[in-house]
Amino acid sequence: MKRSYLVAGGVAAAVAVWLATGLLSDGGGREPVRQIPASSEDELPAVRVADLVAEPHTRQLSLFGRTEADRTVQVRAETAGRVVEKLVRKGDRVAEGDVLVRLAIDDREARLREAEAVVEQRRIAHEASSALSRSGYRAGIGAAEDLAALAAARARLAAVQLDIERTEVRAPFDGIVETVAVDIGDVLDLRDPVATVVDLDPIKVVVEVVERKGGTVEIGSTADVRLVTGERLTGTVAYAARVANPSTRTFRVDLELPNPDGSIPDGVTAEVVMPLGTTMAHRISPALLALDDHGTVGVKRVVEDGTVVFETISIIDDTPDGMWVAGLPERSRLITVGQEFVRPGQRVRPVLSPGPALAAGSAAAGSAAAGSAAE
Repeated sequence: MKRSYLVAGGVAAAVAVWLATGLLSDGGGREPVRQIPASSEDELPAVRVADLVAEPHTRQLSLFGRTEADRTVQVRAETAGRVVEKLVRKGDRVAEGDVLVRLAIDDREARLREAEAVVEQRRIAHEASSALSRSGYRAGIGAAEDLAALAAARARLAAVQLDIERTEVRAPFDGIVETVAVDIGDVLDLRDPVATVVDLDPIKVVVEVVERKGGTVEIGSTADVRLVTGERLTGTVAYAARVANPSTRTFRVDLELPNPDGSIPDGVTAEVVMPLGTTMAHRISPALLALDDHGTVGVKRVVEDGTVVFETISIIDDTPDGMWVAGLPERSRLITVGQEFVRPGQRVRPVLSPGPALAAGSAAAGSAAAGSAAE
């Protein structure tokens, strides 16, 4: 029994020696086989990238507004009287100074002749007293009293003449008669309404700009205007409020449009596309946006040594063609596919995308594309 144990132990020792020598050599006296490490470049995760260059971008603000007459005036009677002639109707075009209605003269002609006669009398009396005063036959105070009486008579004459002029109610400016409030035979008192005249050239387009954009509108800048009729025009910013509407917290902006024939009426809906200035920016897909650990919005890009960098950006415009962002270097290599699976500071193997940076998909699509790029 003891001999069998010794034989078994010897066999086990021989097998152990043989196995040990097999791990260190190939059994043929040749040099040991060495494992060749995989390339470090192949071990890096692949991401698809696109090279972007900043370009000038004009931010635009789209608003809806309405047209508004440049001026609207309710013409009123400046003297009392009966309407004896109406020379305009609604819709008539008038020039500044055109007569709209005439009032009866009544006793104004008689008061005019009386005032003229009094002026003549006072003039003669003043000349006589002045001559006597110069000759020393009358005190100077008498001549002064006659001069004052002459001035008063002339003032009364001017008042009568002005009252006669006011019997013709005239248009205050070039425009269109919107309403006529009187007819022949009507008796008007002072300040009674006669007609409404509107000035439609230029015509204004009024829009309300939200408070965060109110300070960006510049006087004299142009904007594209599309009327509800489909007509497209170019307007010029003539007024931009610097005090917000307390109810809506918006700022009023007026644009002017040429309207020489008055074809654009007051109160028409208009769409306004207003430029807000030009800045250098990159156009990307919203799918490229990412958040850092603090919740800051940015994108991931790859620098020259292949390291992933998170860049904080600011979104300056969002259009149907893509999102415009600022805050990136002028030339940037953005990760377009696979950005969900890499972190800042990690080295990656960038694969240049054949398509534009806007063609970024979802996370699942990005994973598949990154896998194909690695192959």
